Amino acid sequence: MNLNATLFAQFVVFFILALFTMKYVWPPLMKALDERANKISEGLAAAERGKHELAVAEKRVQVELQQVHEESSRRIVDAERRAAEIVEEAKRHASVEAAGIIEAARHDAAAEAIRLRDTLRNDVAALAVKGAEQILRREVNAAAHADLLEQLKAEL
Repeated sequence: MNLNATLFAQFVVFFILALFTMKYVWPPLMKALDERANKISEGLAAAERGKHELAVAEKRVQVELQQVHEESSRRIVDAERRAAEIVEEAKRHASVEAAGIIEAARHDAAAEAIRLRDTLRNDVAALAVKGAEQILRREVNAAAHADLLEQLKAEL
C-alpha cells in the first residue's frame, strides 16, 4: 500500500467522520450541554433568589417577633394594671362592706342593749313586786297596780 493513498484515505475517512459528527452528533451534544448549562444557571439563579427570599423572610420574622414581643409586653402591662385596678376595687368594696357590717353590728348591739335593759327593768320590777309582797305579807295585784309598775320601770 501506498503511504500517500493511506494518508489520503485516512484523511477522507477522518473528514467524513468529522462532517458526520458535526452534522449529527455535535448538535445534540451541544444542545444537551446548553440545556445543562441553562439548568445550572437557572438553579444558581434560583439559589440566589432563595437566599434573598430567605434573608427577606428572616428580616420579616425578626420584625414580627419584635412586634409580638412588644404586644405581649403591652398585654402583660395591661393585665398587671387591670389586676391592680381589680385589687383596688375589691379593697374599696371590702372596706364599704366592712363598714356596713360594723354599722349593722353596732345597730344590733344597741338593739340588744335596749332589749337587755327592758328585760332587766321587767326583772327588777318583778323583784320589787315580790319584795313589796313579802314586806306587806300579802299579794299585790299586778293588773290593778299596772300604772305604778310602769312608772317604776321608767324610773329604773
